[in-house]
Amino acid sequence: MSWTLTNFLAAFFLPPLNLLLLGLLGLFILNRRRLLGRLLIGTSLLGLLALSTPVVSYLLLDSLKPAPVPLTGREAEAIVILGGGRDRNNIEFGGDTLSRYTLERVRYGAWLAKRLKKPVLVTGGLPDGGDVSEGELMSDALRQEFNVSVRWIEQRSANTRENARLSAELLRPAGIRRIYLVSHSWHLARATPEFAAAGLVVVPAGTGHHLPQARTVFDWLPNAHALSQSYLACHEWLGLVWYRIRN
Repeated sequence: MSWTLTNFLAAFFLPPLNLLLLGLLGLFILNRRRLLGRLLIGTSLLGLLALSTPVVSYLLLDSLKPAPVPLTGREAEAIVILGGGRDRNNIEFGGDTLSRYTLERVRYGAWLAKRLKKPVLVTGGLPDGGDVSEGELMSDALRQEFNVSVRWIEQRSANTRENARLSAELLRPAGIRRIYLVSHSWHLARATPEFAAAGLVVVPAGTGHHLPQARTVFDWLPNAHALSQSYLACHEWLGLVWYRIRN
């Protein structure tokens, strides 16, 4: 299934579209099934309210994160940095550039590479078209902005499962089996099993871990950023279910 079709279908199962459709269904049947219609509309509104609340989005994302572990350089032989999207046709950079999420992963991967002195592989293709792959953009950013060289560039993958399989194919001739896997901590629950299934021993190296903080009144007030964070968590949970179905 193509990247476009997969993401189009997934949108119907993810917020806010799934809850908006639920509310519209309730509105459509309201005159004929008043109680059910009200129930669907109320569920839609309450769902949007909950997912837009920071305290809920924190809990959803934290449910995906593995416990952080200290990294000393003895655990693995190479660093693999996963792409997280591109900004297409960016005016100020004169074309495609790294998205926020990819840049955060690249930044942490560069920090690890300098600290642990391990070779780096970047992985990301052209799932939504374009001329320059995520892998190539990541390699350029690491070299030009972080002064870190990249040994392997994987640029044919369209999803996390292909990231794993194609990266393993590049690492195998070099005799590398143990890797530090760099991604957002909420993505590692889905990424780690895929790289393990490709024959690699994975040491999770997640970015985005935070120490616990005292709640404030603002954590209970809905906002758009919290809804986007809830979307990420729901996307990862849906991906986990989808990958298990396809196994």
